[in-house]
Amino acid sequence: MSWPRPPSALVASRLHEPPMGARVTVAGLVILRQRPGTAKGVIFVTLEDETGVVNIIVWRALYERFRRAVIAGRMLRVTGRLQRDHGVTHILAEHIEDISQLLDRLLDPDLAHDLPRPPETR
Repeated sequence: MSWPRPPSALVASRLHEPPMGARVTVAGLVILRQRPGTAKGVIFVTLEDETGVVNIIVWRALYERFRRAVIAGRMLRVTGRLQRDHGVTHILAEHIEDISQLLDRLLDPDLAHDLPRPPETR
């Protein structure tokens, strides 16, 4: 079955390609949300797609704008700036969209062959 890749989303395994500071869009299942007390309102979200995981940083002001998606979304599409620091890649979120409704497509065998295939990665 093909993964229902949202339009224009970069897979985790290709995040090494864009330059630092590039604006990228990623999408995946939410596997972790953290709001450490020492992080001054910053929220860390980890998404997983078919190729790996993506670390998302959500600043407090952005969290207030996209609160429902950050709290309740099971699958998110996030657009933001790519940051690499000490060998770890993060996306500094600028826009967050709850795309959880696409999860239903994973279970529908009639839609499986109609889904767009993600581009080949090497």
